Amino acid sequence: MNEPQHYSQLWQWRTPRTKLLLWVGWLALVALFVWCWQVMTQDTIWAFVLDAPAQAADIGSRMVPPRWGYLPELMAPLWGTLNIATLGTLGGVIMAVPVAFLAARNTTPSVTLVRPIALFIIVTSRSINSLIWALLLVAVIGPGLLAGIVAIALRSIGFVAKLLYEAIEETDARQIEAIAATGAGRAQVLNYAYMPQLLPAFCAISVFRWDINIRESTILGLVGAGGIGLKLQASLNVLAWPQVTMILLLILGTVVISEWVSARIRRAII
Repeated sequence: MNEPQHYSQLWQWRTPRTKLLLWVGWLALVALFVWCWQVMTQDTIWAFVLDAPAQAADIGSRMVPPRWGYLPELMAPLWGTLNIATLGTLGGVIMAVPVAFLAARNTTPSVTLVRPIALFIIVTSRSINSLIWALLLVAVIGPGLLAGIVAIALRSIGFVAKLLYEAIEETDARQIEAIAATGAGRAQVLNYAYMPQLLPAFCAISVFRWDINIRESTILGLVGAGGIGLKLQASLNVLAWPQVTMILLLILGTVVISEWVSARIRRAII
């Protein structure tokens, strides 16, 4: 039976009520799309939209060629960005490990009290973007690399803890029971039963998060959290488009290298 005939027969088997509900559902989706489009575009100035290709072409012509002489000045901010990503990832991983064990059903001290608190921490961390964390921290502790590091760490807690507690819940219970049957304490069970099963996943998750944080840390400077984003913001403010091109190329190269490094490390671990 070919595909058109198959779908035709399925449609014929549906009752009139089912067909009516399907048509109503499709009409509701179309109406919802039209309404959402009106809401999104009610403040749009269409003259600007029509002029966008010409403006993009004008800015693109100003961005070429890149200002290669600006590259040495970007090395220190780039190093700061790498430090934000690395130290932020390290801090986030350290804080995420206990949260993950408290969130996992098979390791939490209390499913009714402690686990919901740990899950709330995970959800809170994942719900707030690193840029928003950076905005809040710049207002609290001032601009600079420290705000960026803490913002990346707070953002990383939820990502690492969620994946890690899921890995904890999927551990082989037979190995854990075998170690516990020898009379081992909780610390020994953790060290000899859980850690050998979790270590590959933990390392892969940490490296993957570091790779993501490299990307996120490049824009934290836009809100004053240090790194190469500060240079990008300064160049944009003075319309120095060749410098912007140089910064974007450097960010692209950094992300590509970090992706390559993280992929090699994950392959070596897994």
